[in-house]
Amino acid sequence: MLTLDALTVRRGTCPVVDSVSLTVGKGEFIGLIGPNGAGKTTLMRGALGLLPAEGQSSLAALPVAERARQVAWMPQAREIAWPVSVETVVALGRTPWLPRGGRPRPEDRAAVDMALARMGLEAFRDRIATRLSGGEQARVLIARALAQDTPLLMADEPIAGLDPAAQIATMEAFATLAAEGHTIIAALHDLGLAARHCSRLVVMARGRKEADGTPQEVLTPDLLARAFGLRAHFSDGPDGPIFQPLSVLG
Repeated sequence: MLTLDALTVRRGTCPVVDSVSLTVGKGEFIGLIGPNGAGKTTLMRGALGLLPAEGQSSLAALPVAERARQVAWMPQAREIAWPVSVETVVALGRTPWLPRGGRPRPEDRAAVDMALARMGLEAFRDRIATRLSGGEQARVLIARALAQDTPLLMADEPIAGLDPAAQIATMEAFATLAAEGHTIIAALHDLGLAARHCSRLVVMARGRKEADGTPQEVLTPDLLARAFGLRAHFSDGPDGPIFQPLSVLG
């Protein structure tokens, strides 16, 4: 799904992402975690070819039209500018699959219906998107990315600003997509939800890949202290992994 080889993105002469190599396979749900300023967003934008970068990215090497059929991208910015229906916004995700000037086909309408259902937005279909709350608009934009129906979905803080139920529902939707064979890479700050739902965590710190593995392999006391300055509780309970930050280390 994605191969990075010594990817480096600079701001001036300073490497914001410093020689990161990564191989991502089919059906993985990867949580990209790390403190603010660690390089998570820059890594994804460099991998997508949206920023000048050194090294190699299998996605950035693709022609633009093919890239749009291989990966859906959900950035942090979540402004819906035009007062159109929720269904219209979500249907924009089908653009890469339509012939120039073409109208939506039955398979496009089915993809939109599925995306609305996954995000619990069926009742919002005809509502004007700009009149929704910020959290509801975020769910609409996630649905737009889902409607694109690409093998790979990359999302930058997709659950930020959502209420707890919507956060869990979104993570469950991503995990379901991964189980169906799609691949998800999501930058996340909620380590508890990342530990519970992601099959793999990649930790960024100071622009470098600090750790890569299962949540149990990655969220060790040493790593949490080194990368996050945290002490936390992490255990496997009857309902799955439980992670709770406890204190900031001095």
